Amino acid sequence: MCAYANGFLRSRDEAEEVVQAVFIQFWEKRNNLEIEISLKSYLYRAVRNGALNKIKHEKVKLEYAGYAKSSNADIEAPSENLEVEELQFKIRHALMKLPEQCRKVFELSRFEELKYAEIAERLGISVKTVENQMGKALRIMREQLQDYLPLIALLMKDFL
Repeated sequence: MCAYANGFLRSRDEAEEVVQAVFIQFWEKRNNLEIEISLKSYLYRAVRNGALNKIKHEKVKLEYAGYAKSSNADIEAPSENLEVEELQFKIRHALMKLPEQCRKVFELSRFEELKYAEIAERLGISVKTVENQMGKALRIMREQLQDYLPLIALLMKDFL
């Protein structure tokens, strides 16, 4: 499996990390898993997905590093600073308008980067409730920030 992951990642250490993470996750979820294909196929697919996720994550990190570097190199115009500050204020304000559980779910998902299952476990609610609360939070945030969507898109253009 390490050789299989190494074919994607081109790094023996990263391949071993991915395989180890797959086995740890498999062990932690062993009581709840319902595998309908062969165990070998299941594990190889999990390793492939883990390797692809690692590649995607590294790509995002590189893009962010490039963005952060270019942001630090350029001196922002005062008007841009004001726009960013205003947008940050509006986002905080919109977050405060969310119902308490919606806000908790949104913050755990977006700021702590937890998966829905992890959020459900932490808050003692079902995954379906997390999905519903997240959908509600996104809808409310979209409504609250609709006037700022062009600014968000403009500020994020280098990020994408």
